[in-house]
Amino acid sequence: MISQSISPQVIHLVAGGCGGTVGAVITCPLEVVKTRLQSSKASIKFLPTPNINADGAVTHVSRRSLGVFQSLKTICIEEGGSALFRGLGPNLVGIAPSRAIYFGAYASAKNFLNTKLEPESSMVHLLSAASGGFISSTCTNPIWLIKTRLQLEHRNGKRYTNTWRAIKTVYSHEGLRGFYRGVTASYVGISETMIHFVIYERIKKFLREQRAYNSDLLSPKDFLTFMGAAATSKSIAATIAYPHEVARTRLREEGTKYRTFFQTLSTVLREEGFRGCYGGLVAHLARQIPNTAIVLVVYELVVYSLNKL
Repeated sequence: MISQSISPQVIHLVAGGCGGTVGAVITCPLEVVKTRLQSSKASIKFLPTPNINADGAVTHVSRRSLGVFQSLKTICIEEGGSALFRGLGPNLVGIAPSRAIYFGAYASAKNFLNTKLEPESSMVHLLSAASGGFISSTCTNPIWLIKTRLQLEHRNGKRYTNTWRAIKTVYSHEGLRGFYRGVTASYVGISETMIHFVIYERIKKFLREQRAYNSDLLSPKDFLTFMGAAATSKSIAATIAYPHEVARTRLREEGTKYRTFFQTLSTVLREEGFRGCYGGLVAHLARQIPNTAIVLVVYELVVYSLNKL
């Protein structure tokens, strides 16, 4: 069998890269909307709404938050449909190695910890997810910073225009250190990954036991099981840990008042209230739930297919 000549680590690297790439392309427009809504400089964050009295005069103009679909429509009208895919280049460059590194580290850590702790226990999944998240965040933060800068640019007043120019601009103005803005928030965000994978593995184990799961013969229902487990676990984890997403985006903005993770959170709370820490949550969930389901289903399918070769 061909799979016997391929190490498990390589299988998980390939599967993770494939899953991440497919998910990134399909959900890119929602990623752009989420990033804009998280930012303090978002051009689509609010829609001015004139209040008109009985005489037809405008009394004042209020601002109401834009929803996901209104945000998508606004970007298309003001900047064109291509704006919904801003940052896709660095996203594709980064997502394959990021997911590959993550799943490779996760699988390696889990194999090691299964020999030291109770096999397939919550602690094994927790520590494995933490290891994968830390290594992946450290290696790929520069890519995500460039992606965020590109997604935050409005059509008017562009500085970067493309990925290479963005890299040169960040390096010339902020140095190497600039590429690691927001990395602390990413480390805090590992808690989301830990929660997600612990719940995911638990749900998957429960559903396997309920359906007398046979690992040698996967059916379409098995992949629907993986998708449901992924969507449920990601929804719970993302909602609990969401404020770190807002802090990370604010830290990656260019020339802002945000300096450190906790200073950013306290500033957002003071100026925008608790609601500010959850700006863009609906867009985030609208993207993350299908994206996570796609990534994990493709991942499980590739692992299964390579193991059957």
